[in-house]
Amino acid sequence: MHIEKRRIGKVTKYFLAHSFREGSKVHKIRKYLGQNLASAKLSERKKIAEKLILEEIHKYNIIKDPLQFELSKEEIAKIKQLEKEIPIKIAHLSEKDWKFFSELFTYNTNAIEGSKLNQKEVNDILEEDKWPDKSKEDIAEAYGVDEAIRFTRSTKEHISLNLIKKIHKIVFKNSKSFAGKLRKKGEDVVVVDNRGNIVHEGAPPSRINHLLKDLIKWYEKNKNKYPALVLGAVTHNQFENIHPFRDGNGRVGRILLNNILIKHRLPPINIDFKDRIEYYNTLEEYELNKNLKPTIELYLKSYKDLKKELGDHKKKKK
Repeated sequence: MHIEKRRIGKVTKYFLAHSFREGSKVHKIRKYLGQNLASAKLSERKKIAEKLILEEIHKYNIIKDPLQFELSKEEIAKIKQLEKEIPIKIAHLSEKDWKFFSELFTYNTNAIEGSKLNQKEVNDILEEDKWPDKSKEDIAEAYGVDEAIRFTRSTKEHISLNLIKKIHKIVFKNSKSFAGKLRKKGEDVVVVDNRGNIVHEGAPPSRINHLLKDLIKWYEKNKNKYPALVLGAVTHNQFENIHPFRDGNGRVGRILLNNILIKHRLPPINIDFKDRIEYYNTLEEYELNKNLKPTIELYLKSYKDLKKELGDHKKKKK
C-alpha cells in the first residue's frame, strides 16, 4: 500500500492505494484520505484506510477461494453413492410430473425472493392464464421462471456467460429493464437479513466477468471428475457469491443449479420456501468456511420432500 498525492492548485489531495493482479487484469483499490493533511492526521487516516482496504481484500478472497478446494477419492465415492440413493429418477418423470415440478418450483423460488403469489395463484396463472389481483411483476416472473425451466430442458449447454444472461433475460424480460444484463460500474449490491444486517456483498462490477469465466473454467475442468451434486452446489453457491445481476440472482442461480443437475441425469431440485433460512445458512457456511456439506444435505432433503410432493399430487389426481 502506498500514499498517492494529487496537487490541484494550492490543494493537495491524499489517497491510500493498493493494486493486485487477477489473471491479466490489474485491480486497484483507492481510499481518499483528505486534503492538505498534517503529518499526524495523515498517519491516523492511513491506518483507518489500511483496515478498509484489508477488508476489501478479504471479501475478494471469500468470493474467489472456494473454487480452490479438492475432494478426496473417498469423499467423491461417498457423494456418488448418495446420488444413487436419491428417491427420484429423472428418467421416470412424466410430462405431467415436469409440469407439476415447474409450478412447484416457480412458486417457491419466487416466494423466497418476496413474491406475494400463493401456490394456487401460480397454478392458475400457468395452467389457465388466469391472473389474480396481484403485482403484475410477480405474475410476469411466474411466467418467466416456468419458461426458463422449459428452456433448461431443451438446451444442451451446461454453463456459459451467454447461458447465464439468457436465463436472466427469460425470467425477467417482462418485469425488469435490465433483463439479461450484468451489473455495470456503480451498481453494487448487498444482501441484508430481516434485521437490516449485511450478510453478503456481491463482487465489484469490474470483477464480475472475470469471476464468472473462472467459475465456467472450473466447471469445464471438473465436470467429469466430481459428482453432479458437487458441480451443481459449487456452481450455484459461487454464482450467488458473485451476484452478477442487479436483481434476480437467487432465481437464476437455482435455475442454473437445476440445469447442471439435469445435464448429468439427476432430477431437478425445489428449495421449499419453508426451508429458506436453512438455505441461506448453507450459502453462508460455504462463503465463510468453504463447507459444502450443508448444501449437499439440503439438496438430499429437498429430493425427499419432492418425492412426497409428487406422490401426494398423483393421489389427488386419481
